[in-house]
Parts: sequence; structure tokens; C-alpha cells
Amino acid sequence: MLKVYILDNQAVARNLLSSVLMNGGHEVIGDGNHSSVNLAKMVKLQPQIVCMDIGEADQTGLALLDNVRAQLPKALIFLVSAKMDAEMITAAQSRGVVGFIVKPFNTTAVLTSIRNTILRIAGQARSKQQAESSSETPASAGDPPSSPA
Repeated sequence: MLKVYILDNQAVARNLLSSVLMNGGHEVIGDGNHSSVNLAKMVKLQPQIVCMDIGEADQTGLALLDNVRAQLPKALIFLVSAKMDAEMITAAQSRGVVGFIVKPFNTTAVLTSIRNTILRIAGQARSKQQAESSSETPASAGDPPSSPA
């Protein structure tokens, strides 16, 4: 069960997404608007997933995204929005967003997006680990053991 924090200025959206996530087996450890109090609470709780609506992809929204990424570098951030265009997606991905949730919420789509993103990231980590372990060169089996001098 992954711990999720929801940041959205609309209480109705937070409640709907919270219900979808809890019904899907996730633990919603908190939610709130974009206030500094909620941001501090979120950082203290250290969620594994952050679902956040940044509003418009303007400087304020992108600054909020940068702030969350800086304070929670290991969290998986999902952008929640009713409007997604190529520019917003590119800007979000360049700031560490790993997935997208479209409003209005569709339970299956939300849970599938989160599951597929987690599987993709786990697969990438596994591939990276395998590549690193295969690049290490073990001592050749034909080399004689070193003897003390």
C-alpha cells in the first residue's frame, strides 16, 4: 500500500480522488490546498506519491511543482488537471512529473495510470541495476591467487 498526498485547491476534487485511491488500495495520508501549511504537512508525512493540480501551467504553478520536487525528491509526482496540452506535459515532465491524471476522474484510468507508472519505473530501476552489475568485471577464473610476499 503506497502512501499518497493530494494537493488541489478544489475540495471536491481532493475528496473524489481520495475515494478513488483508497478504493484502489492506496493510503491517502493527507490532502489540502496549495498553502504553505499543507506543503509543510506533506513534507513531514513523506508520501511516496503526490497527486497535485498546479492549476494553469504558469510560473506560479511550475514554481509549486519545483518546490514539491525539491522537498520530496524521491516521491512520484502525478499531475492532476482537466486541461493537458503538449506544452504542459513537456514542462511537467522536465520537472520530474512521472504521470498524469485527467479530470474528471475515471477510477480505472486513475488506478491504471498509477500502476503502469510504478511498473515502468520499477522496470527501469531493475534494468539499470542489471546493467551496473554486469559492467563490474570479476577477477578472471584463470588468474592465480596472489601470494603473500
